[in-house]
Amino acid sequence: MSDQIDKSAPVLVTGASGYIAQQVILLLLQKGYKVRGTVRSLDKAPALKALLAAQDPRANEIEMFAADLMSDAGWDEAVAGCTYVHHIASPIPPELPKDPNDLIVPARDGALRALRASKAAGVKRVILTSSVAAIAYGYDDQPEILSEADWSNPDNLKDNTAYTRSKTIAEKAAWEYLSGPGQGMEMATVNPSAVLGPVLSGDFSASVGILTQLMGGKLPATPSVGFQIVDVRDVAATHVAAMETPGAAGHRFIAASDYYWFADIAKLLREEFPAQRKKIPTRKLPSFLLRFLSIFNPVMKQVVPELDKKRVVTNTKAQEMLGVTFRPGREAILAGAKSLIDHNVV
Repeated sequence: MSDQIDKSAPVLVTGASGYIAQQVILLLLQKGYKVRGTVRSLDKAPALKALLAAQDPRANEIEMFAADLMSDAGWDEAVAGCTYVHHIASPIPPELPKDPNDLIVPARDGALRALRASKAAGVKRVILTSSVAAIAYGYDDQPEILSEADWSNPDNLKDNTAYTRSKTIAEKAAWEYLSGPGQGMEMATVNPSAVLGPVLSGDFSASVGILTQLMGGKLPATPSVGFQIVDVRDVAATHVAAMETPGAAGHRFIAASDYYWFADIAKLLREEFPAQRKKIPTRKLPSFLLRFLSIFNPVMKQVVPELDKKRVVTNTKAQEMLGVTFRPGREAILAGAKSLIDHNVV
């Protein structure tokens, strides 16, 4: 597969300082690709390169470009000469904004900016990071097992948040662009579930908040909430395989592994990390109480649409078409927790 790719052409990774993007960059370097990255400000570039170079010295050679989701500046320079682009940059807030458009507009417009610049530069294929949020929300009658053929309904506000709506709207806008002005350029999307696994520093994705909340003594009890877990390294592997596999163009790929309730994660963490045991909750939080507390707590408010719901997706397509093997959820949870301890986050 990959020997058909000219590795002398740079591969662009947008949002290079992000949790998933860091692992995509490291995997690309490991496979011998020349890598470029975008960051919102070049002030961040030296620290990011040093962080990545601690894992792989080749990261010192990464070219960095300043590009923002909400501005046209910098995008043309970043994509010039690239055959492949991984568009990973997207807003993920620690808490939901008062105005949903604060999330929806940058997610959608940023994706379109990256695609338009890529098309103008003659990029062959863009791999877009979407989410299971664009697959598993807004149903009146939710299928028992969801696949890439399913789409969330962002207009059904019953269980959507600004974040889940932003992922659906951005991905749909991207596919619409590909079937219109973007015709002739290829695209594939990667749709991860809750992303855990090792962190490289104290700066990481909001999804890792599952672990910091549980291990940092921030939760008195576990809510009746669960997610399918996926290791960040496997999300990166899905991204790179979707770039290298000729037949992947035009497809969505779910990246997900085992389902865990918060209580199951807490139990596993108590067993494996006895030094943290005192901070990890043992009781379950009644759903009615969480609904009440969410009136005053913006972080809890994000959790309400997940209460007592189980959304299950299948990763069969990524396994069969791309050859990705997903680590067990347990491994992603423990690797994430260990790295958070190592970086003195918890």
